[in-house]
Amino acid sequence: MTDTELIEQSFQIAWSVLERTGELREPDWSANFLLDEIIAMVACGERHRLVLSNRAIDAYRHQPVKLVSRFQT
Repeated sequence: MTDTELIEQSFQIAWSVLERTGELREPDWSANFLLDEIIAMVACGERHRLVLSNRAIDAYRHQPVKLVSRFQT
């Protein structure tokens, strides 16, 4: 399996879990966050797609939620 295939499969697993649990936020931000996490782990040598997806999910879940005020000045 190539790195690209590994990244794609790990991303798809993470995305589908977060989608099913209703935890996805803004799609572009979420996709970039998950990909950045997975690519960084692959660059460090991780090759197990479930480890990659689970760690990306865990990192995603631990990101603070950014609250947006309707009354920004």
